[in-house]
Amino acid sequence: MAQVVKAVQDAIGHLHMGGRPKGSSSGEPAKEGERTYLIGGNWKCNGTVASCKELIKVFNEAGPIPKKAEVAICAPYIHIGICLSGLRDDIAVGAQNCGVNEKEGAYTGEICASQLVDAGVTWVVIGHSERREGFGMAGEDSELVAKKVKVALDAGLKVMFAIGEKKEEREAGVTLDVCSKQLEPAAKLLSEEDWANVAIAYEPVWAIGTGLTATPEMAQETHAGIRKWVADNVSEAVAKAVRIQYGGSMKGANAKELLAQPDIDGGLIGGASLKADFFNVINGVP
Repeated sequence: MAQVVKAVQDAIGHLHMGGRPKGSSSGEPAKEGERTYLIGGNWKCNGTVASCKELIKVFNEAGPIPKKAEVAICAPYIHIGICLSGLRDDIAVGAQNCGVNEKEGAYTGEICASQLVDAGVTWVVIGHSERREGFGMAGEDSELVAKKVKVALDAGLKVMFAIGEKKEEREAGVTLDVCSKQLEPAAKLLSEEDWANVAIAYEPVWAIGTGLTATPEMAQETHAGIRKWVADNVSEAVAKAVRIQYGGSMKGANAKELLAQPDIDGGLIGGASLKADFFNVINGVP
């Protein structure tokens, strides 16, 4: 009888939140005052219904997630529902963009932040370099990105706020100037309380999808510079608490070395998040 009761309880547990299977964890959580790592997967404009279901199955069977890590998958809008119904419940579900409109209305083609919250979405990526640059359309400037960040936060979403420099800017030695200019409009709009729900995703544009990766030392230097900028322009407390993800071709083969750096608090993962290798990144958390 006890076995039957346990089976029923397990079945009920699998049915909560639309039937999402239970996840599992390992290790110890971050100590008080330490930052929990944030590993975000950005599927970009990839995946069919069938391939997403198969990838979800791979992730659901991939074993425990370290308690020191928070994990999210940012899926295309059309695949968010599949994730919310089938993805293990210890991986949050996110979107890759939201509208600047604060409410529903006559905004053809947009999805507003409150609709994402209503659907069960937790995170949203805003300011990704591909959207800043544009692809056959006008790119999003830093003022617009900042407004979107504020709208998303006010609606109850958490934001992976992406910034980063191009190859020619890196070579010209103006990386931190570029990042500062991208951060400034948001710093003017956000309250200190808002920053509790923001992670900064530093993505060297020249390393995205190219196979090139900043060395751990290069990445650490930039992350430390970003944290100093936040300390000087927002507050010391926010600078100490805010998580800064690295978003330049992080994968299983280099994650451990990158995540060992003191100011690298996770990753925003593109290509590797579409494969089982995503869990090699997650398991690279120190």
